[in-house]
Amino acid sequence: MTWNDDDGGRLGAAFFTPGTASFTDFLAVHRPELLSTRSVLPPGVRAAPDQVPHGTTVLALTFRDGVLIAGDRRATMGNVIAQRDLEKVHPADDHTAVAFAGTVGLALDLVKLYQVELAHFEKIEGTAMTLNAKARRLAGMIRGNLGQAMQGLAVVPLLTGYDASAPEGRRGRIFSYDVVGGLYEKRDFHAEGSGSPYAGGALKKLFRPGMDRREAALAALQALYDAADDDSATGGPDLNRRIFPIVSVITEDGFERLPESETAALSHEMIEQRQSLPDGPRTTP
Repeated sequence: MTWNDDDGGRLGAAFFTPGTASFTDFLAVHRPELLSTRSVLPPGVRAAPDQVPHGTTVLALTFRDGVLIAGDRRATMGNVIAQRDLEKVHPADDHTAVAFAGTVGLALDLVKLYQVELAHFEKIEGTAMTLNAKARRLAGMIRGNLGQAMQGLAVVPLLTGYDASAPEGRRGRIFSYDVVGGLYEKRDFHAEGSGSPYAGGALKKLFRPGMDRREAALAALQALYDAADDDSATGGPDLNRRIFPIVSVITEDGFERLPESETAALSHEMIEQRQSLPDGPRTTP
């Protein structure tokens, strides 16, 4: 799968062999050692999950124009903060985004491979995958990490996308996974990671159909704040270092990451509200 210097720098025969439109399958056949998510630790070597960075918490919710996906910035290694500004939310293509909780190194490799997988398919087939196919393809890639997941090095992604073929009002879609690649579509909102019970509880209280982008972003920030309030592995807005959660939206116009200035302004607004309501907004009876 490398350049052939003996043939004037031409691509090797592997590139011209008929096969699948899956880049992951192509690597599995020709260069399986490049698939780091399929590596299993050698016999007798035990994983030490508390000695590698882990990321939490990520969430998603639908809103009037599509779907929003967000994540805090903290990565932990045991009881130590390993990174304060980790990016857990990434575009997969123009109308799809993926966020992750779990082992950071494997998760970043998985995200990059998934981005290439979608681009490779579109170039080979001449058309983009459907959102359902994208969700199933990611499930297969997670299943490829089963060996390491069973050794404690799990990756749990959250997939969101805008589906132009879905019924009006349901075009923002959310998919969650388990460590063995089980695929589950979620309605309205969902959270993953160690802070997910608290973030999910906050979204259950704050979510309502038809929210605009600003309302959805504030709800996501409130949920992440609640998660950080009760889960030490989740980081809240760091006003001194100007580190704020990543909030992105996917609409008919495609993927957009909210500018830091907008996220900062919303975070300051939320924190000011918390001065009078430390536990966050209350539902109306």
